[in-house]
This record gives sequence, C-alpha cells and structure tokens, in this order.
Amino acid sequence: MMFCRITFAATVAGLLLCAPVFADNVTVSSLEELQHYAHKSGNIVTMQPGTYRISDWLSEEKLRDKRAQADYPYLKFTGHDNVFQMDGVKIEADTKLRTILRPPVHTNEFVISGRGNTISGLTLTNIGDATSPGGALLSISGDNNIVQNGTFTVRGSSPYGYGDLFGKGGDYTIGHHKQSGVHIVGSGTQIIGCKLYVHSYGHGFYIQGGHTQSFQDCYVEGKIRATDDMLKETSGPAADIDFRTVVANRDGERRVTPGYMKSLAEDGYRTYHDIRDLTFLNCTAKHMRGGFELRTEGGGVQIQGCQAIECERGYWVGNGATVLESSGDAKYGPLLFVEGKRANVHVQLSPDSSKYHVHAIAVICGEEHQVHISPADLLESREVATPILLGYGAPAAGEGMAEIKPRRATRVVLNNETKMPVEISHEAIRCQVTSEGEIKRNDGKDTQITRE
Repeated sequence: MMFCRITFAATVAGLLLCAPVFADNVTVSSLEELQHYAHKSGNIVTMQPGTYRISDWLSEEKLRDKRAQADYPYLKFTGHDNVFQMDGVKIEADTKLRTILRPPVHTNEFVISGRGNTISGLTLTNIGDATSPGGALLSISGDNNIVQNGTFTVRGSSPYGYGDLFGKGGDYTIGHHKQSGVHIVGSGTQIIGCKLYVHSYGHGFYIQGGHTQSFQDCYVEGKIRATDDMLKETSGPAADIDFRTVVANRDGERRVTPGYMKSLAEDGYRTYHDIRDLTFLNCTAKHMRGGFELRTEGGGVQIQGCQAIECERGYWVGNGATVLESSGDAKYGPLLFVEGKRANVHVQLSPDSSKYHVHAIAVICGEEHQVHISPADLLESREVATPILLGYGAPAAGEGMAEIKPRRATRVVLNNETKMPVEISHEAIRCQVTSEGEIKRNDGKDTQITRE
C-alpha cells in the first residue's frame, strides 16, 4: 500500500508529491494487540479467527481504571487509513460489564473515530441482559470509514418488551434506558453487507450527523409482540402503572389497547437533524418500529430496491426524498408516511395482512409530492380493504393505535394501482388522484380524480 505525503514545500509550489510509505502487514491474536494497532495508522491488520471476550481482556480492575480516566468505550479505532481484516472474528461484550464501568448516558461501546479505515468481517455481540444507561454498540464518528460484512447483535435495555408504548426521550410513563445498534455521525461513511439484530429498545442504524453516507445490502431485524400478550401481565413495570401510555389511543385513552402488534425496538434506519446525500440500496428492515424513518430537513435521501417486512410502519420520508423500486407490507401498520415537500415515491404493496388493527396503507400530507403505489403481486391482492389517506398526517409519534387526523396536502399527485380504497380529506387542495381502488371519500378542494 502506498500513501501520498503532502509537504509544505509541495503545497506552496502547488504540487502533490507521492512518496512510498509502505504499510505494515500484521497478524494479531488478542484484543490487546488489536487495540494497539487500532491507535496506529496506515496498516493492514488481520485478526486470527475466534471468539474474543471483553471480560477476558478488561478485568474489573482495568474497568475501574477506565472509569477513573473517563475512558468509557471498550475498544477505540483512533488511527487513520487502516485495513482491518476480521473474517471469523467474534467479539463478545457481556452487558454486566456496564455495571462495573458505569458509563454516563449516550456512551458507545465500540468507537471508530479515525479516518479512512476499512473494517471487514467483524462480529460484535452483546450477551446478557444488564441494563444500559443509553448508547450504541458501535459508533462511527470519523470520516470516510467503511464497515463491511459485519454482524452486530445488541442487547440490554430497560424496560424491554413493550416498544415505545411507555415513552421515548423525555416523555415517558416508565423511565427507560435504551441501547441501540450502530450510531453514525461521520461523513462519507459506507456500510456494506452488514447485518444488525436489535434485541433491545433502541434504533438499528441511526445517523445523527455528517453527510454523504451510504448503505448497501444491509439487513436489520428486531422482535415483535402483540399488545394482547402484554395485557396478560399481572406484575412488572407495565402492570404497575396499569398499562398507562404516553400517546392517547383512538378513544382518547392513554392506555395500551388490545389488537395491535408492536415492535420491541425502534427504527431500522433512522435520521436526525439536517442530513444530506444519504443513500440506501438493496437494504431490508424487519420487525422494527419504523423500517426506514428518514425525514431529513435538507433532503437528498435516495432509497432504491429496499424492503420493509412486518414493521409498525414501513417508510416515513419527507423533503426531497426519492424512493424507487422498493416494497413493503401493511401487515401490522402502514406501508408509508409522506410529509414535507417534493418527495418522489414509488413503492409496491405486498398482499400480506393479519388479524391485527391497521388503519391505513399510506398517510400523505405536504406539498408537491409524486406518490405511486402499486401491487407487489399482480395475481394476489390484499384481502383486507385498508385506505390510502390523502390530506392526513401521521398519528402522534407515528403510533398505530393513535388517531389519524387531517393535515394539509397541496398539489400532490397520487397514483394508486392497488385495489385499496382512497380517502381524501378537506385538507387536500389541488391534488391529482388516479386510482384502481374505490374513492370512498373526496372532500378535497379542486382535486382531480381519475378512475383506472
């Protein structure tokens, strides 16, 4: 491997001088050796396959020393321009270590803060069920890093088993401690061929900063549970508060409602703040609260060839988002929420349905969207007639059991090629609707309707 060295003289002269700076090609067989090279730069590091336990490396005494130094991550990649080849390597972090380290909230367990690194084939796994103070299994804060062909399993949150019914953030009826999967703030991050299993209350992949990030051939999966099953509990945190929820249900009561299916995790792929130039290609979310919740202020979200399977809601997109050749079901909740301005959405609806309550296929508000919903299987149609709602906004916190209320939709073009009915509220203005399914209600203003 050869690197270019920029000298002061070359910069002044406007020239880039490339000198052969050869990388070390080393093999490591312990976490201590791995951490040593993770702090260095410009190396090719191959780790011998095997299972490596954090508890075998960081004794209780070492963990206490780390706490005294306010050094909370287990392992940090601070070097630059390294290649870590880690096929067959599994690193286990027992959640009980958190009780010794006692990190502050939002502490991440493994951190890539250096630039230009490639980490391939790594398996990171939480074991046990000790509580997290809130954070992520892996955080990528440096720029231009590539993580590929990794497998990550995250555990340890409290309470677990109810999803977001009892709160998130600062609004809650039961105090909670999240633990999420992969946290990204570094620009130019590439996540390729990675699998993430979320067995905790927290997000899968979530982006809170940076720009120009991409995901390709990734998979994230949580677990689901019926509210009927929750309501059978006679003791525990939910029963202790009489199942009192944060969000009111459709009857106006703040209580868990039977007949719904909930994800026990949060969102599969999630953005916060003004993230720009974000790409998802051939990615899948299964059993998550939101499959792809990508409501960026700046726009530039591109979703292509993706799939949402049995999530509480499949896609939630906003300003300038593009969704192409992607699909999902409305088995446990809506396929689609659209808001903001000028989204271009082409999604396919699979025929899967269930006995659980689902109140909409799609909920659309905002301005100047192009929304095209087609059947994923031309030979098989969804058995349950569930409406596509135009001129309505997502329910409070996206909660499936909450009321869906009218909200302004202006100059939206909707093409419904499914047999599902369409309902148009009085908040839809100057919209154009073409529908294979029945128009059950049209209270829109200056709205053009074409029946296929």
